Amino acid sequence: MDKFFSQTHCDRCGGSLKSGRIMSMYNTDCICLNCKDKESRRTDYGKAVEAEHNEIKKGNYNYKGIKGEN
Repeated sequence: MDKFFSQTHCDRCGGSLKSGRIMSMYNTDCICLNCKDKESRRTDYGKAVEAEHNEIKKGNYNYKGIKGEN
């Protein structure tokens, strides 16, 4: 099973993922919705979203984020 779906705790805060999970826009962390909310308030969040959208347009569905290893 994929790590994303079998994981039970947030990579950032260690909290439970029972209420939901999402992949970070900055790297491949699987994060809880509270951490996602904090992430979306960062000043460079728009840059991270744009970078991911550009990679998807190029066919790169495995983009590791602007802070991840490419």
